[in-house]
Amino acid sequence: MPRAALHVVTERRRLPDWLRKSVTEGHEAAKTDSLLKEFGLHTICESGRCPNRDECYSQKTATFMILGDVCTRSCGFCSVSTGRPDLVDADEPARVAEATRRLALKHVVVTSVNRDDLADEGAGHFVLVVRELRKISSKLVIEILTPDFRRTQRQAVADISAAGPDIFSHNMETVPRLYRSVRPQADYRRSLQIFKEISAISDRILTKSGLMVGLGESKQEIFGVMEDLRGAGCQMLTIGQYLQSSAVGLPVSEYVSPETFAEYKEAAKDMGFLWVESAPFVRSSFHAKESFEALKKLLRG
Repeated sequence: MPRAALHVVTERRRLPDWLRKSVTEGHEAAKTDSLLKEFGLHTICESGRCPNRDECYSQKTATFMILGDVCTRSCGFCSVSTGRPDLVDADEPARVAEATRRLALKHVVVTSVNRDDLADEGAGHFVLVVRELRKISSKLVIEILTPDFRRTQRQAVADISAAGPDIFSHNMETVPRLYRSVRPQADYRRSLQIFKEISAISDRILTKSGLMVGLGESKQEIFGVMEDLRGAGCQMLTIGQYLQSSAVGLPVSEYVSPETFAEYKEAAKDMGFLWVESAPFVRSSFHAKESFEALKKLLRG
């Protein structure tokens, strides 16, 4: 048996009961996968080897990943390929919009690889995608999950915000102490700054971030990141278990209990986050539509 395959099997045997999940692909999941391939589109569900892929595909949802499937960074937690990306596909925004229409989505999530090779780090492409999606329906909820735009952050945030997304998200991923191994080409303070930039531009756009746990962080460090996020203006938060998705990825340090996830959720709510999803299989875009609709009802009530 190849070494990588043996590694994956060994990891699965160590999973606690609350992290065991069926990966059987149903008919609807296969149809969604086929449509995405028809349009030549990438998803983080596929490239990131997300454990929720089949469940989301079965519900005709997916998180589109634009700007190719090769990233210019080498984050320790991610299974997306690292290298020299292809040229930007000018037709991609129209294809994302058409796939959204064909899937009859009411809430669409769009993310991307990092494109440090581009002068605008990919911000202009996000703008084009949002504009194409807005042509479908004014009622379509558009959620974007962007890189940090470390060189062009202020201009990138201004341009994308002007295009009119409903939710602007950037994942902090982990605590400052672990950035060197988890996000070696990112900067904790720079990532926090993006929320301040969004908040300064618009009070209509909701801001959102995601954290992974089980990488060796302490509870107090997680609480500290939550406080930093609230201080920077972040309104929505997701917290999920880190799972090693490739043989070269960082190892799992701890399988965090459901009780601890519940503790994190209560702490985040007490800090003033408008909406919090915290559970082992939570990912930044998992059940994004349901979370947003629940939040709207809460704000109305």
